[in-house]
Amino acid sequence: MAELALVNCPTLLTQSKTYQIDETLYRYLYSTDSIKHTQYIFRPLPNQKKRADLRLNKDKLLRKVYEVPGLYRQHRATVTSGAIQQSLF
Repeated sequence: MAELALVNCPTLLTQSKTYQIDETLYRYLYSTDSIKHTQYIFRPLPNQKKRADLRLNKDKLLRKVYEVPGLYRQHRATVTSGAIQQSLF
């Protein structure tokens, strides 16, 4: 498996990269607007044990979030009228 790289700056988060948090693969969605208490929202990829979105503050983001370089831009989303279907491969 590829080497995981710890995220060292929240401004480098993008929606096209895949991140690993506590042995689960996530996709970055967005951050909240608060400057003082910004929270970063991640959504688990399909076929993961976790199903709920994850909210992390900056401190936890810098300690727990790893970028998975081998899975760059490999998750796609298909938008239909009622749902969003994502695929990893």
